Amino acid sequence: MTDLHAAAKRCLDATDPAEKLRLTDATWQAFVAGELRADPCSPPPEPIAAPGRPAKPRLVDARQVPQRGLGSAQGRAALVHTVAHIEFNAINLAWDAVYRFRNKPDAYYRDWASCAHDEARHFAMLSARLAELGHGYGDFDAHDGLWAMAAKTAHHDTARMALVPRVLEARGLDVTPGMIERLRAVGDHATVAILELILREEVAHVAAGSRWYGWCCARAALDPDLTFAHLIARHAPGAVKGPFNTAARLAAGFSTHELQRLQAVV
Repeated sequence: MTDLHAAAKRCLDATDPAEKLRLTDATWQAFVAGELRADPCSPPPEPIAAPGRPAKPRLVDARQVPQRGLGSAQGRAALVHTVAHIEFNAINLAWDAVYRFRNKPDAYYRDWASCAHDEARHFAMLSARLAELGHGYGDFDAHDGLWAMAAKTAHHDTARMALVPRVLEARGLDVTPGMIERLRAVGDHATVAILELILREEVAHVAAGSRWYGWCCARAALDPDLTFAHLIARHAPGAVKGPFNTAARLAAGFSTHELQRLQAVV
C-alpha cells in the first residue's frame, strides 16, 4: 500500500484498540520513510460513520457519565478512563482528517499523521495506568461528543479545523492543569506525570488546528476571527467555556484578540 488516504482509513476502521495502535505506528513509520503519500487518484472519502471502536465503553449522554471523587482508586481510574477515551477518539479524529480532506499540502498530512501517532502513544500510557489501577478501557461509561462534532464538520475542512482542535481539544488545555493539581493533592504522581506529558504535546496538536484553520481561511479569503465566531454559534453553541489556560492557548496559535473575544461570550 502506498496511498496514505487508504492507510488512514485502515487505521480509522480498526475496532480493536491494540490493532489500531499497531496500525497507527506502522502507518506513521511508513509515512516518515516516504513509503506513503496522499494519492490524488485515491477514491473519494466515504460518508462519515462511526469509527472503528470496541463494543465497550458503553456510550451515553454526557450528562449520564458519573462524576467520581479522586480519593479512591476507583475514582482515579474513572478519571484516567475519561482521558483515555478522549485520546482514543483523538486517534480517530486525526486519521479522519488525513482520510477525509484531500488536496492539501504535504505538511497538512504530516501534522495530522503525527498527531495520530502521538494520541496512540497517549492512549497506550493511559491504558497501562488503568491496568495498574485494576481496570481496562471499556470498564466505565463514556460519551461521544468528540466524534459527534467530527460528523457535524465532515462537510468542510474549515469547520473541522476550527471546531475539533480549536474548541473541543483546546478545552483539554484549560482543564488538564486542574486535574493535575487534584491528582497531586491525593498523591497520584504516576497519573500526574502522564497528564503533564499529554498537556505539553496537546499544545502542538491544537497549534496544528490553528495553523490549518488559518490556511483554510486564507484560501477562501475569510476573516478568521469572524468565521470562528460564526462556526461556534452555528455548530457548537455553549461549547466554549472558561476559564482559559491563556499561556497554553497562546502557544497553540490563539491570538490575544481572539481570546478576548472568546472570553466575552463565555
